[in-house]
Amino acid sequence: MQQRSLGRTGHDVSIIGLGTWQLGADWGDVSDADALAVLDAAAASGVTVFDTADVYGDGRSESTIGRWLVANPNTAMTVLTKMGRRLPSQTHDGYSPENFRAWTDRSRTNLGVDTLDLVQLHCPPASVIDDDAVFEALDALVADGAIGAYGVSVETVDEALAAIARPGVQSVQIILNAFRLKPLDAVLPAAIEANTAIIARVPLASGLLSGRYTETTAFAADDHRTYNRDGSAFDVGETFSGVDYETGVAAAREFVQLAAEAAPDATPAQVALAWVAAQPGVTTVIPGARNPEQARANAAAGGITLPPGFTEAVSDLYDRRFRAAVHPRW
Repeated sequence: MQQRSLGRTGHDVSIIGLGTWQLGADWGDVSDADALAVLDAAAASGVTVFDTADVYGDGRSESTIGRWLVANPNTAMTVLTKMGRRLPSQTHDGYSPENFRAWTDRSRTNLGVDTLDLVQLHCPPASVIDDDAVFEALDALVADGAIGAYGVSVETVDEALAAIARPGVQSVQIILNAFRLKPLDAVLPAAIEANTAIIARVPLASGLLSGRYTETTAFAADDHRTYNRDGSAFDVGETFSGVDYETGVAAAREFVQLAAEAAPDATPAQVALAWVAAQPGVTTVIPGARNPEQARANAAAGGITLPPGFTEAVSDLYDRRFRAAVHPRW
């Protein structure tokens, strides 16, 4: 699979990675055996980057990856994790050197490594990104070898641009998919100019772009697609990319038709992933997978080339269905 530079870190990563939120919780139950099988399948399919966080399953996702790394010592896998969401409430003061040290030490233990490849602030308050002291504390962690590099995972375009402007920030993670186009306007060009990696998350709009869901599809009670549709647990943009579910299902039907015309031998999900990966400035796309078959299918999207005009069709769909509601919000 094609590899791209992860900012200025010296790491090269596959254009399709693996998001591992679902291996911790919040997407329904995934057994340990199934979780390890997903990691195996992704790596065997050419994936060279896993994205996790210290709060996914309260560390279960990190620990699962840690066990996988022990069992696969010769695999060149870059692991991205996150910190900040262990706070009982999202306050600026919680992003302190003491907490950074405690959180990174816990992640190093979970992952079984001395140095974390890259740690991302996990959708912090906007004021945190504007605080020089926060980044001085992160620089200190790099200097003493606890982390190799750092980035910021964000909710909004404004937060992304503020993070990119920070000279030590190596990556920005942001939602980007066919139902969320705003990062194309300014974030990706700024990232190219700064040589900052862009990690695209929620690339399938929580599965909507697979085309498999209907208005009556039911999700498990412990799946965020059930309990966070109103944004009561965390930013609603993380669930179905923040779009109204019924509108999303209808738009997904249109996307399925566009995908079939663009790449008849690919699934709609593969086309959605390939489109995100093809956007100039995107470094890697991190779909999740709950089973090995999904992991292999996602990775195969890295080999799909879409025809000229597909982006215009996606833009037309977005303009008609979502721009008015989504573009001003994030």
